[in-house]
Amino acid sequence: MASDLRPAQRPVTEWDDDRRKERLRESRVNKGGPRRSVLRLGVALLAVAIVCTQYWVYDVAPERARLASTRPQVHHIYDAQDPLDQDTAVVDLVGLGNLDASATATALPSFTRIGQVWAVQYDNSGLDTAVISRIIAQHALREGVDRIVLAGHSMGGIIALEVAEHIAEDTDLELQAVVLDCTPINLHAVRARSRDAGEDMLRWMGWLPGARESRSLRLLVETVARKDRYLFPSSGHNRFVDVGELTRVVDEVLHKKILSKNTASNGLIESQFRAIVASGAQDDLETLTSDDTNNPAFIFLRPAFGKADPVVDVDYSQRALFDLTGGPDGRLLVVRMPGTGHANPGQQPERYNRAIEDAVDPFLAELELRDGDSAVADAASGRERGTP
Repeated sequence: MASDLRPAQRPVTEWDDDRRKERLRESRVNKGGPRRSVLRLGVALLAVAIVCTQYWVYDVAPERARLASTRPQVHHIYDAQDPLDQDTAVVDLVGLGNLDASATATALPSFTRIGQVWAVQYDNSGLDTAVISRIIAQHALREGVDRIVLAGHSMGGIIALEVAEHIAEDTDLELQAVVLDCTPINLHAVRARSRDAGEDMLRWMGWLPGARESRSLRLLVETVARKDRYLFPSSGHNRFVDVGELTRVVDEVLHKKILSKNTASNGLIESQFRAIVASGAQDDLETLTSDDTNNPAFIFLRPAFGKADPVVDVDYSQRALFDLTGGPDGRLLVVRMPGTGHANPGQQPERYNRAIEDAVDPFLAELELRDGDSAVADAASGRERGTP
């Protein structure tokens, strides 16, 4: 049997200049891969640097310069109805997210039954209650006022309690009363949704440079906080965005929270929310109730039904106030106002003014008479003990 002993055939390679050029191009592309990646990274970093520079130059720096020039002030809103009450002033303080209490104080002319009406404008760069108490004392000296009633709305009530402690300890003014309108006594009194939004804001403030001044960040945060108005669930895990409502939300935030002169800065809001987190209100209440020289009354304004307040658990705050101020035999008045929500005298001025006329003013007048009678009795008792 014949065997095939022919040598193995070698593959025949055909010369193709086009193939050579194609392989040369491929090798150049492969060799240039790292260079292209570095180039793309450099372009991306340059774009980020440009955006960050624009953010700092046009967003943060101008706002920082503006905030550095702001100062806390006291604005005179009304004179007392009765000239004999001109020696008393009701000082109004607004809550979280607001800067100037003038509009709120203007909506409450019934306070003139108690005395003059003043409004505090905060320092938009931050919050210092010792400074606020000092400017109140200076204004009182100029106006011939020696007795103060502090009225704080929502978070403004916590500020009012801190200011009250400074006034009681550091000035010669008599602190007649502190009015708390839907005030959260501590962080537990803030409903979960609002508490989470505040804690998210603190986290932003902690790690993002310029967050205390950034208006663009404020626009984003305020818009996201209103997502329940324009974001709705659809099939599966998808979300349906109502573009028209989203546009209205952005326009509302721009006009009410970004462009308004009465809007608190991010830094002031941070300071206000930290005051809630610190839960200093309870300590302030204990200090004020244990002070023999200043024995102020406490008045808690709230909706008739707790669920009507979507921000603060007013039932919780009322129980805490009841425990801290001595209960019904102490100096606490709780006023339930039907048809009101969370600290909204600007939206419900008639109900608030009626509550002041029908409940707050008579309560303070009764306490004044009671304290006067007690002082007379103590003086008489002292004379009797001193008689041989």
